[in-house]
Amino acid sequence: MTFNSRVMLAAFVAALLLTTVGFAAQAQTAKKEATSKRVAIRAGRLIDGKSDSAIPNAVILIEGDKIVSVTPGGAAPAGVETIDLSKATVMPGFADVHTHVVLNGDITAEDYDAQLLKESIPYRAILGARNAKIALDHGFTSIRDLETEGAMYADVDVKTAIANGEVPGPRMQVATRAMTPTGMYGPLGYSWELKVPQGVEYVDGVDGARKAVREQIMYGADWIKYYSDRKYHFEADGVLHSMVNFTDEEAKAIVDETHRLGKKVAAHCIGSDGIAAALRAGVDTVEHGDGLTDAEIDEIARRGIYWVPTITVGAYVAPGRGGNWTKMVDLEKTAFQKALKKNVKIALGTDAGGFDWKEVNQAKEFEYYVDYGMTPLQALRTGTTVAAELLGWSDKVGTVEAGKWADLVAVSGDPLKDITEVERVKFVMKAGVVYKNELR
Repeated sequence: MTFNSRVMLAAFVAALLLTTVGFAAQAQTAKKEATSKRVAIRAGRLIDGKSDSAIPNAVILIEGDKIVSVTPGGAAPAGVETIDLSKATVMPGFADVHTHVVLNGDITAEDYDAQLLKESIPYRAILGARNAKIALDHGFTSIRDLETEGAMYADVDVKTAIANGEVPGPRMQVATRAMTPTGMYGPLGYSWELKVPQGVEYVDGVDGARKAVREQIMYGADWIKYYSDRKYHFEADGVLHSMVNFTDEEAKAIVDETHRLGKKVAAHCIGSDGIAAALRAGVDTVEHGDGLTDAEIDEIARRGIYWVPTITVGAYVAPGRGGNWTKMVDLEKTAFQKALKKNVKIALGTDAGGFDWKEVNQAKEFEYYVDYGMTPLQALRTGTTVAAELLGWSDKVGTVEAGKWADLVAVSGDPLKDITEVERVKFVMKAGVVYKNELR
């Protein structure tokens, strides 16, 4: 490295450190101020996550990071700072329960492999922090990140940095490294002489499954995720089939050990065979689920299992992947409409990271749900109250009421009349701190 190059690199690092330190100082100051500060928000319309219609002219009183009271038609107490959102619609902060903050689009295997082979884990973690900020700007104050795609435990680091106020972002639950048996996930096809990064943790056998669960939880996993299937294809019966990855004994060991340690399991399962295997194993959430059959829909409804459809990512990648992917998107629409009629617990998840965070607003998922048959209010609840239940945070988030964290978003229009309003969030508050306000 030349002298000038070293000087330029040193200047860049110094600037980055100053920016990071500057934000951290601002965040810590805001956090301290929010600890005891009282703020009143005047909402023109409030969709509180509980009521069947919007509440007009509500006043939300906040102290520190919690909501103290919600008063329809009320007045702000004297001497309390007031944020005027009287021309806006206020809602609970959104939750996306299927993201990948350290991934930035993987339409093709080449897109995916380039990130694992050419980008260091520290660099990907930096992009993960950037993506978390994008999510927060879009109104997502909580996310569940379902694996790092080869970046080891970097999601734990991003979560910790946000929790410590070092960088802005949603509060997170993380799954660290997803699991498959050896050889059943990319990158694949490289010379056996090369040691390439693995996109997941390879897990074999019952003992290996239990050990992997224990290791991931030791390093900070809130959830365990595994890939139930691959190689999706249609057969003469018209059902979307798939190749199941784990033996039933291995999958059950993953689920049993996770539950024994007080955590929950998310299963990637797209084809009907993979879904059936995941249900036999006893998973807590079904991710994707394009090939859900009538019998499987009945079972997940009966057992109260959450379904996270991730429609946005399927629609985004289908044109570039070709093959059966377009047909799979159409199939999932049919499954969604059946599941809706049978009261399946549908929680909003987008698979952000499967699409580039800078290209698609996660809130697009709400629009798909309305297009597929939900009312706007039902769709909003998938990303607020239902998502909060899935996360185990119903006592903290998901509704606007006394005792909950002060996580609020606002839009100019009325999303009960036009659901696309949620794709234009103008105000974001998380834990009593305002991170965005374009409604002044």
